[in-house]
Amino acid sequence: MASNLLKGTAILTIGLFLSKALGLLYVIPFYAIVGEKSVGLYQYAYIPYNLALAVAVSGAPLAISKFVSKYNALGDYATGRKLMKSGMVVMSITGLLSFLALFFLATPIAELVIKDEEQIFTVQDIATVIRWVSFALLAVPLLSIARGFLQGYQKFEPTSVSQLIEQIVRIIVVLVGAFVVVNVLDLSPRIAVQFAVFAAFIGALAGLWSLYYYWKKYQDEFDYLLSNSPPASSVSLKQIYTEVLAYVLPFVLVGTINPIYQFVDMITFNGAMKSIGLSSVSDLYLTKLNFLTHKIVMIPVMVATGFSMALISIITKDYTSNNQKGITRSLDQTYQIMLFLTIPMVIGLIVLNNEVYQFLYEYDVAGASVLAAYAPVAILFAMFTVTAAILQGIDHHKWIVFTSLLGLLVKMLINIPLIKLFEVNGAIIATAIGYTVAVCINLFVIKKALNYKSEMVIRRLFLILAFNAVMFAGVWLTNKGLNMVHIPIGRWQALLYVMIGSGVGMVIYGFLSFKSGLAQQLFGDRLTRIMRRIGFGG
Repeated sequence: MASNLLKGTAILTIGLFLSKALGLLYVIPFYAIVGEKSVGLYQYAYIPYNLALAVAVSGAPLAISKFVSKYNALGDYATGRKLMKSGMVVMSITGLLSFLALFFLATPIAELVIKDEEQIFTVQDIATVIRWVSFALLAVPLLSIARGFLQGYQKFEPTSVSQLIEQIVRIIVVLVGAFVVVNVLDLSPRIAVQFAVFAAFIGALAGLWSLYYYWKKYQDEFDYLLSNSPPASSVSLKQIYTEVLAYVLPFVLVGTINPIYQFVDMITFNGAMKSIGLSSVSDLYLTKLNFLTHKIVMIPVMVATGFSMALISIITKDYTSNNQKGITRSLDQTYQIMLFLTIPMVIGLIVLNNEVYQFLYEYDVAGASVLAAYAPVAILFAMFTVTAAILQGIDHHKWIVFTSLLGLLVKMLINIPLIKLFEVNGAIIATAIGYTVAVCINLFVIKKALNYKSEMVIRRLFLILAFNAVMFAGVWLTNKGLNMVHIPIGRWQALLYVMIGSGVGMVIYGFLSFKSGLAQQLFGDRLTRIMRRIGFGG
């Protein structure tokens, strides 16, 4: 069980890490081509798109994975195939409806955003890019059901590879298209942004092609299992979709909650900033929050996302077979590894905020301060993703709905007052409070539902925090010393400082983790053997 969890998690996490890393790195040349103001237009298109996409498909991969895994464990491979065939039709319809909704609601959404003539963009600017990005909704739903079906068979590689191909093709189209529009055709950067958001549709088509390749690769295996399976259970399509929909709502909420929080900022931030006389800079600050720094902050979160995707089918299997010890081991392992990896990445972003922001975009004190304030929220994002995945795995879906909506309600109630008090930091504080409410309730429900005792996790957390405190001091002193000698000028000097600071942090954190035996305990016997060969451990 533990081996399957780590293997599945490793495949998904590597794919997600590379995809997220590419999704961050392409912003560097794109930012240079279109400039900070036009990048803001890009984020205005992607927030409603991500929300529409999440509503259309976010629950599908994990819900279908859960359904297929459940029936496969019972030896009924025919029922999962039955869902796959009808699901392709259903997802095509939901994609079309989502496309039409976003396309025709583009102007009303834009009117919610533009609150003052002093803002950089017009209603027409925002409505146009929203319409261009909406085309991707015609293809992405088909990607989701194929990924979910394959994950139900414990095939995690296709999801990772298809995500990478989708991302690579999209980025190539974004960068080449933007460069041609601005530097060859000498057109407005805003037209380049329109072409760039349409690239999501082209990337989705490339992802579909890669999944078709994997389907052909595994088809003989799937057909063999199907031929040795009893006939599909007497469960009708209506009953199948009733069961899947029961899974989907909490999955949809988990997938949409982050875009919804961003959407709340998108429709309230400019109005709140106008009320305190800051309309002229509200677009720029919202861009720093919802696009430029958000992309960086979500990098640590991908660790938790990889775990949650792998956890669902494994915890479902253990829960179905009433393997309580297996569930407890999975929970212990997941909490510890997630915190072990996520916290130091957050610490690094806090300490090196100026250098990271300067390398990725440009020297900007305001942008770097937003990054430093926003970075700790990544831990809450990760904890919510994992705790929600656990509740899904043990069929406590109603609690996910409750905690997600409660946290969102808290965000909506306090967002405008906090923005008026603390400007952009107010939106960050409101997000942190909303997620904290949801995470705390999720943890309490998990503890009660599974009679889960986490004393070991708590002890390990204190150890991890102690190691991070030492690492923080080392990286801070190193960075402070470097800046006293020479303030970094330009992107590449900033990168050098980031590499030196993060290198010092990795050495300190790695040394403490290996010497204490924590890393070996978390990552298993293979790491222990490797460490012994290079002189660590007894």
